[in-house]
Amino acid sequence: MNKNFTFAINSISFDENYQPKDNTRITTNFANLARGDSRQSNLRNALRMIDNSFNSLANWDNPKGDRYSVELEIISVDMDIEGSGEAFPSIEILKTNILDRQTNERIEGIVGNNFSSYVRDYDFSVLLLDHNKGQPKFSIPENFGELHGKLFKHFVNSEAYKQNFKKPPVICLSVSDNKVYSQTENQHPVLGVEYQPNESSLTEQYFKKMGLQVRYFMPPNSVAPLAFYFFGDLLNDYTNLELISTISTMETFQKIYRPEIYNANAVAGKRYQPNLKNADHSLTQIVYDREERSRLAIEQGKFAEENFIKPYQNVLEQWSANYA
Repeated sequence: MNKNFTFAINSISFDENYQPKDNTRITTNFANLARGDSRQSNLRNALRMIDNSFNSLANWDNPKGDRYSVELEIISVDMDIEGSGEAFPSIEILKTNILDRQTNERIEGIVGNNFSSYVRDYDFSVLLLDHNKGQPKFSIPENFGELHGKLFKHFVNSEAYKQNFKKPPVICLSVSDNKVYSQTENQHPVLGVEYQPNESSLTEQYFKKMGLQVRYFMPPNSVAPLAFYFFGDLLNDYTNLELISTISTMETFQKIYRPEIYNANAVAGKRYQPNLKNADHSLTQIVYDREERSRLAIEQGKFAEENFIKPYQNVLEQWSANYA
């Protein structure tokens, strides 16, 4: 494998008619919603929640709260290994687009948002678990996340990325339930109040190897901070509407599958520790299978091991060692 190995980017609309493709990681939030008897009502309700959240935040020149609609694309990234024509499904992300009904303008949003990766499944659900099996104390394998981080940076710097997207990605995740977050004096009109964690998390360290920084903000009308992973300057590199498209999309997903944190009935205070056992929360009218998500993460990690890590181990190690 050389530095010129290629990425192929495909997209599909995420709407109420969406059906996951065979090679989609079915632990992905949007794919999980699109399965079972409730699939269409799930999708319709989730999209309505996103639009309502967007209009609530983008409330200027929007007296009826219905000016904007968020359109979502699922971006699938296949990697051509060794120029052989054999593609491995490396990354899946969401891209937001904003429809302004008042001007009939379609505004490009942010790519990233929900982030999925078979190699990350392998790292966390296979490699990390195997490394700690039977061990008295938790530890992290040597070079944990190095390959994944370099592959991600290579993708973001690739011609394929630059031809398809105008700005670097922003990935929005849940806060960690074993960290304590303290409110700061910093406040942004869209991102809201900034929080600082008491210590770095494994997820932070993993995403740092992908070249990403992290900041934590609790947007207006929200009850808990979100983690924003980004390149560059989060507050100045993106417009308010771009940021709102990410907030409304990802907070909606968090309300659905982490209601204990993001649909809690009490707002995070100045000192906040998320609690996944918090009983004082409301449920959305959307069916989501969290147990299946955890089980499938292991299966998909093993898929990556059998179809990518093991077959191309020597090539990947050599490429990673030479990657600048």
